[in-house]
Amino acid sequence: MFEKLNVFKIAYSMATHAGKRQAVVSENMANANTPGYHAKDIKPFREVYAARESQGDMVASRASHINGSSGNGFDWAVMTDDTYADPNGNSVSLEEEILKGVDAKRQHDRALAIYQSSMTILRTASGSQ
Repeated sequence: MFEKLNVFKIAYSMATHAGKRQAVVSENMANANTPGYHAKDIKPFREVYAARESQGDMVASRASHINGSSGNGFDWAVMTDDTYADPNGNSVSLEEEILKGVDAKRQHDRALAIYQSSMTILRTASGSQ
């Protein structure tokens, strides 16, 4: 009964996206002085979630399944940012990366809040607190 609750899947996907974005941001910050390095970022969660398969589509959870898409259906494509570059060809702006890191933390906190609120609702509905 409770294994098909989409709110938990959304919260998990949002937290996973935030973690992947934080990893990309930290890689950018680590390479802030590397000549020729171009800053990277991943697609916003809204675009990633909207582009996945619709709720009614079948998903193959094993290789032996004939129909259905494999994986979780999310495309975490990494994009490079070439709009700004130092004389050495580096396009990392530490100020922007700090703001992206803060945004990723807020997204992760939002995902945890959604998960905790959903658990509270389930506990209240089942009569155990």
